[in-house]
Order: sequence, then C-alpha cells, then structure tokens
Amino acid sequence: MAKEPQVPEGEEEFTRVRTPRGKELLGILEQRLGGSRAKVRCLDGKTRNCRIPGRLKRKLWVRENDVVLIEPWEFDGDEKGDIIFKYRPIQVQWLQRNGMLDKLQDLDEF
Repeated sequence: MAKEPQVPEGEEEFTRVRTPRGKELLGILEQRLGGSRAKVRCLDGKTRNCRIPGRLKRKLWVRENDVVLIEPWEFDGDEKGDIIFKYRPIQVQWLQRNGMLDKLQDLDEF
C-alpha cells in the first residue's frame, strides 16, 4: 500500500485551481430555477440564465451563492450559458487572494 504524503500542521495542501480560459467567465449563482437551470451573475456585469449540461447533471450539485465557472453560448451568449465547474470554498479563497473576484464586490452595489 502506498502512503499518502503528510502535510505539516498549519500548512494547506497545494491544489491546482481551474481559472477561466478563452470565453469562460466567473460568476455567482443567484437563484435556482429548476430543471437544471439557474440565474448566474457574471463578472462582466450581466445576469445569465445558465443550465447544467447533461454530462454534468449528476456530478455537479450547486446552491445559491456558489462561485461557478460558466461558458456563454455562441448564440444569445449575453443571456444564456452553461455552468461547467463549481469552485470549492478553499478554491474561492485562492481566487480572492489572487484578485480574480475583485469585480464581484464592485457589482454588489446594483
């Protein structure tokens, strides 16, 4: 049996965090709409009606205020998109430390 590497106390285990590539955007899930659809407020200031694709439907469980990665549709991309990834709390902290979620605090005023 292989032993897992031990992490010293007080240090976090380093994990790779997925960042947006290409047309992908970060957003916060505002409201579940049912039928694997949700309303997501994106970093570009737009609110999109996003869906969870069939291949991820059973694997991706989302709740309100989750930070997600979305991919806008080619057609009607300002209003619709697909949720392709959900960030865990430790990954959200990493995104905040590296300044990737700074725009979300600015958008909270509207």
